[in-house]
Amino acid sequence: MSTGIRSAKPFLLIAPAVLLLGLFLVLPYINIGIMSFRNPGNGSPYASGFTTGNYLRLFSDSFYLEQIANTLMIGGITTFACFVLGFPVAWQLARSQMRFRGLAYGLVLSPLLVGIVIRSYGWTILLGNNGIINRTLISMGLIDSPLALMYNSLGIVIALVHVFLPFMILPLMSALQGIDPSIEAAARSLGAGRVTAFRRIVLPLAMPGIQAGCILVFVLSLSAYVTPSLIGGLRVKTMAVSVVDALIDTFQWPFGSAMALMLSTTGAIAVLIFARLTRMKWKAN
Repeated sequence: MSTGIRSAKPFLLIAPAVLLLGLFLVLPYINIGIMSFRNPGNGSPYASGFTTGNYLRLFSDSFYLEQIANTLMIGGITTFACFVLGFPVAWQLARSQMRFRGLAYGLVLSPLLVGIVIRSYGWTILLGNNGIINRTLISMGLIDSPLALMYNSLGIVIALVHVFLPFMILPLMSALQGIDPSIEAAARSLGAGRVTAFRRIVLPLAMPGIQAGCILVFVLSLSAYVTPSLIGGLRVKTMAVSVVDALIDTFQWPFGSAMALMLSTTGAIAVLIFARLTRMKWKAN
């Protein structure tokens, strides 16, 4: 094998992946970027010519800015809740030698076996004013009137946590499985308490899994459409729901493209800030 072919072999191996990313990720984003500068059309997706009016409308209207802030808030709360709930489960699965470990894996993955539309409708049955949760609490005498669990950000977060919790548990479990338990035992034998060993040993070593899980859940929460539209209704609209409304309901493709790019950009900035801060914390330890 010649030297030239040998040196080109790594590039040949990644060529299919690069081609797929270029065709199905880069080119669509370029098309959306161009579309966001087109003039609104009358009965057509867009008119001739280019304009910055779509972005001026987006940044000058406080309604859409509040939507971006609300979407980021819902994504952040969902990610934090998934981490708090998912870390103990991932720890138990990674360190436990229980007999029914395979069954536990199946329970973690079981929400993924049901369609997201069905799961979201299931939460409407649970969270509604006449739903199972409110009826149970009223029958027990704990509340006098139904709690507002739907058509607000709380209901959306609850449903999103259920939908995306497996995406947090799996990366965390993979990272925790790669940590040798003897390292923590050595720290304990040298006088470190359980909390100190966990904070100084386990968390830094598990940081790649924490980063992966948090970024995955955050990005999926920002782009979620079905759950916010069903649980939030017309009272709470995230940016993803508004993008779909602009593209399909009102047929404003240029403005919808501008909103989609703004959502992608703010999400990417938030992810970069999170990755930077966690990397600094990781190196500090």
